Amino acid sequence: MAHSLSTWAEVAPHLVAVAAGRAAADLVVRGGKLVNVQSREVLDGWEVAVAKGRFAYVGPDASHTVGATTEILDAEGRYLIPGLCDGHMHIESGMLTPAEFAAAVIPHGTTTMFTDPHEIANVLGLRGVRLMHDEAMLQPVNIFTQMPSCAPSAPGLETTGFEITVEDVAEAMEWPGIIGLGEMMNFPGVIHGDPKMLAEIAATQNAGKTVGGHYASPDRGVPFHAYAAGGPADDHEGTAEADAIARVRQGMRSMLRLGSAWYDVESQITAVTEKGLDPRNFILCTDDCHSGTLVNDGHMDRVVRHAIKCGCDPLIALQLATVNTATHFGLERELGSIAPGRRADVILTSDLTTLPIEQVIARGVTVARTGELLVDCPHLDWPEDTRSTVHLGKTLQASDFEIAAPEGANRVHAKVIGVVENQAPTEALEADLPVVNGVVEGEGGVAQIALVERHRATGDVVNGFVSGFGYEGRMAMASTVAHDSHHMIVVGTDRGNMAAAANRLGEVGGGVTVFKDGEELALVELPIAGLMSDNPARAVAAKADRMVAAMAECGCTLNNAYMQHSLLALVVIPSLRISDLGLVDVDKFELTELLGEST
Repeated sequence: MAHSLSTWAEVAPHLVAVAAGRAAADLVVRGGKLVNVQSREVLDGWEVAVAKGRFAYVGPDASHTVGATTEILDAEGRYLIPGLCDGHMHIESGMLTPAEFAAAVIPHGTTTMFTDPHEIANVLGLRGVRLMHDEAMLQPVNIFTQMPSCAPSAPGLETTGFEITVEDVAEAMEWPGIIGLGEMMNFPGVIHGDPKMLAEIAATQNAGKTVGGHYASPDRGVPFHAYAAGGPADDHEGTAEADAIARVRQGMRSMLRLGSAWYDVESQITAVTEKGLDPRNFILCTDDCHSGTLVNDGHMDRVVRHAIKCGCDPLIALQLATVNTATHFGLERELGSIAPGRRADVILTSDLTTLPIEQVIARGVTVARTGELLVDCPHLDWPEDTRSTVHLGKTLQASDFEIAAPEGANRVHAKVIGVVENQAPTEALEADLPVVNGVVEGEGGVAQIALVERHRATGDVVNGFVSGFGYEGRMAMASTVAHDSHHMIVVGTDRGNMAAAANRLGEVGGGVTVFKDGEELALVELPIAGLMSDNPARAVAAKADRMVAAMAECGCTLNNAYMQHSLLALVVIPSLRISDLGLVDVDKFELTELLGEST
């Protein structure tokens, strides 16, 4: 059943009556220290009265709200902080459905998420977005959906399973859980005045909703100013202090992310901690966290702890993960602080620096205690066709992964995608590679990469080279999580293993697999759209942990290298990527040739 919450207007008379002492509260929390993120102070001894899922009274003495049926919760000297908000994230990156993602993060104190399901939009279109939205609306915490803006993310440079239209965006703006437009990744389109991109932004603003940004270029000159004029209200793609400063100076919120593999908080939070910029224009987010991170390390609690370790005052760090986020999305009167009228989302913690999440209350109900989930997170019945989305068109052979050299060549100059640890951008590298029997071979840390088309059963394979993973021996890793068009990415040192890995994912309907010497070392099945599992997070995380271990057995030592693998086809982040149409120079936003001069 859905976890319903009355609107403020529906319960306002009762909230006023409770606050005035004319009616009894459902819950009173006393004996704690209230962290007020509105005033940035700790109010020792303040008490909280909750009625019908919302805060009714917040003040020094709530005894006048206590009745015969009121539950009394003794905070035992602990701090009361607002439930944590994730300002920008993709549920699919957790390899989980919305229900299982919620079940994983609730014990970590996340009570509000602003999610962009553009991963499933690329595979299943508007219908997939609606399914994500509908399951999100069933949860006992707040999951708001941003309507994906860019599928494909870069028209002309990739082919998706479905395309999102302006009409789709306008339709979605009427859905109850839609909070705005997902990240506008086609920043060149905005800069050059693309009518479709500007129409999507206009439809969102006409609906009074928030436009998400994604400016992945390091150029903070005229192109950045043109992008800012196009309407995005936030951006999470900054990697340096100057990026954060540039965004807030243009009236955007700077979102600082710490995901499984994106470590962009430390390099940017100095804009607040050292430069002294107004912290209310900064927001913390995760962007992409896989199930292993959620189970083993945490979610927004992990991000807040990290910000504090980077020198941020704990009260400011909490603002960046609560009231700032709510305000940005026009929900400051609805959530993000412990104040009258807001949804009663609150965490009890004994320390503001280490932030142990000891009890989580959402909408006035205890939903987790000491890491244990205490509520159900309802599932949708996902239609059968959402579980059969990997269409290879044929059984792949080792020969499908051959890169033919120019006739008579002994060595070839090739472009190589360079993986950068803990960052989304790649490097555009070059290498002189050997030719054996007319086929270009990788060497010296250069492996092969292939993109296998999986939406329309064309049987097409685009081949290239990648470095930075450190793979050794005869191996391959394949994944149908391949942001953003989500074909299949295969990286390997042996073409036979590459074919075996790709065919294996065709058999199981999608996921991630690692092969070595012809044997499968690990498999994470992701049957829903080839992106998600509806199994519990711990079960998925255990398989993901085995996948990480298998990558290490093949020589990879990068932190969360799976996330790097899954982004190798993301043709809107510099510098070099691969798509179903070929190798993409993202700096120039054009296709480029793989091979150059030969000898």
